[in-house]
Amino acid sequence: MSAPQLQLDFAGRRQPLTLAGTALLLLGAAGIAAAGLTYQRLEAHRAGLELKLEHAARAVQRVPLTEERLASLTADADRVAVELAAPWTELLGELEGVSRDSAQQIAVLSVEPDREKHRVHITAESRDLPSALAYVKQLQGSRLLRYPMLDSHEVRPDVPERPVLFAMTAEWQGTP
Repeated sequence: MSAPQLQLDFAGRRQPLTLAGTALLLLGAAGIAAAGLTYQRLEAHRAGLELKLEHAARAVQRVPLTEERLASLTADADRVAVELAAPWTELLGELEGVSRDSAQQIAVLSVEPDREKHRVHITAESRDLPSALAYVKQLQGSRLLRYPMLDSHEVRPDVPERPVLFAMTAEWQGTP
């Protein structure tokens, strides 16, 4: 008995590509290309965000405070607190009010504070010496200034009206 003949074709016949197969192949290749581009774009965005995060972390990273630095910051804060505690608004308002009460014969030229000594140096100009003395006397009744005293006065002969330039010093106290 003889066995049927077996034919093996390892090369096979090629099937021609159909239009649907070609379209499907092109669509798959386009999908792979789009996915690759999207991945590349997202990877670049992620790298940018990591750089931003690293920069922000470095900016937030602080040097620990040493005791010397802490003492310096505390001294600065104390100095600012003392400066803010001075009654500048009330003090300047009172100086302006007394000038107005003196029939506007007094012009305050400068107010220079000495924070450490709680003193204020005032330079002003008046029409005559009695007006300057009256101004100092009115300030002696002030609720914010203590011991206002006339330091110096000078008649200005170079100006036709011959005004009196005077300087005074007083201590200030906090708001009552």
